[in-house]
Formats: sequence, structure tokens, C-alpha cells
Amino acid sequence: MSTKKLAIIGGTGLTQLNQLTNVQSEQVDTPFGIAHVQTGKLQNNDIVFLARHGHPHKLAPHKVNYRANIWALKQLNVTDIIAVNAVGGITKKMQAGVLCVPDQIIDYTYGREHTFFDGTDETYPLKHIDFTYPYTQSLRQLMLDHSNNVLDFSVYGATQGPRLESISEINKLEKDGCDIVGMTGMPEAALAREIDLNYACLSLIVNPAAGKSAELITMEQIYQVLNDGMQTVCGILEQTAIAFYQD
Repeated sequence: MSTKKLAIIGGTGLTQLNQLTNVQSEQVDTPFGIAHVQTGKLQNNDIVFLARHGHPHKLAPHKVNYRANIWALKQLNVTDIIAVNAVGGITKKMQAGVLCVPDQIIDYTYGREHTFFDGTDETYPLKHIDFTYPYTQSLRQLMLDHSNNVLDFSVYGATQGPRLESISEINKLEKDGCDIVGMTGMPEAALAREIDLNYACLSLIVNPAAGKSAELITMEQIYQVLNDGMQTVCGILEQTAIAFYQD
């Protein structure tokens, strides 16, 4: 019997996973606050779904309780997490509607509770983690193997939000090596690493980043790409989940 258990974290545009059956909503009490999750079955396999921004969408990226969310998944015996993110495209290949599986991340966020182990509580003593490769390669590869036309090897720049970036900020991110920009990639990835959860993310480019298009960014355009792209995202998640439990 498999001891593996998969969780999916949904971002903007993915506040529920319609493929789940036998769905139950749960409130999970953790040492870092309360997390709200759904548990269910996907083709008879256990799945935990967590809407990062709430359902309905109401939490700004810097207001998400990342620590409670990740700890709750650990309490529910999750071993692997696939996170879905809506992002902006910086480099030429990252056009609206494109999907990618990042392999690196740069953290530009600030003021967020970004660790379980900062040494301020004896229960959670200071702990350092290796973050050379922030995403779990085996989980990344599983998604790539069960999807079409999804780009590999991209750098996610995590910004504070909730506002979008200026042209100069995007130019800086591009010089730093970022291919995409989003607001929720950190500290989620690092928190998962701290408590030994496998973690990878699937990013949908919903708009060209500031200065990468002659037109201004509008929320109407973003939500149109979200509506179209999330069908593909859900298909990838379903196929990956099935393969995850077959391995």
C-alpha cells in the first residue's frame, strides 16, 4: 500500500478542483494558525486540495498564511505538493497562455513569515536548509511527462504584490535571470523544504509583464487567459495525479 499522498495548491483562477469526488471541507488547526482544505478522491486516489487565496478568492498574496497551509498538509500526511501559479511572462518564450514548470526561484518578497525554524521558539529551533534546487526534480519530471507543450527550465521571480510591477522592476528581474514573475512562489517552496515535503509548481503565464507588450495590462485580459488555460492545467493535474499513484 502506497504511503505517498498528493496535495494540490490552487492559485488565482483555481479555487476548487472539479475532478474531485467525495469532497469534504476541513479546517485544520496548526501551531501557526488555521488552514482550510478539501479532501477527496481523484479516480480512487486520495487528494488534498488547498485554495491558496481562499474560496472564493479573497486573500492577497502577502496576506496568505503560508506557514499554516504547508504545516496543515504535513499534518494530513501529504508527502508531495504540486502548486499552481498564475504569473506574468518576462522572456520572449513566456507568452500569455504558455505553461511552464520552473526549476529555479529568486525571492523578492519581504515581511512575510517565511520559516518555521527561526529560533524564537524552543519547539522549533533554528534550522538551515539546502535550497540549491528549490523544486523536487522527480515531481517536476512527472508533470512534464504527462503534459504537452509545457516549458521546462525557467526562473520564477517572486514579488510582494498585490500590485503588478513597473517596467523598471521587470527590467531588473530580467537582468537577474527571471523568466516569469509571480507573487506566491515564496515562502511556499522553502517552507515545504523545511519539513521535507516534495514540492513543484506549474505556472500559467496570464499576461506579458510590464513593458513586454505595447498594450497596458488589464484584468479582463488576464481572466480570459485564466479561464482558457485552467482547463489545460486541470488536465495536467489529473494525469499527473494518476501517474503519481501508479509509480
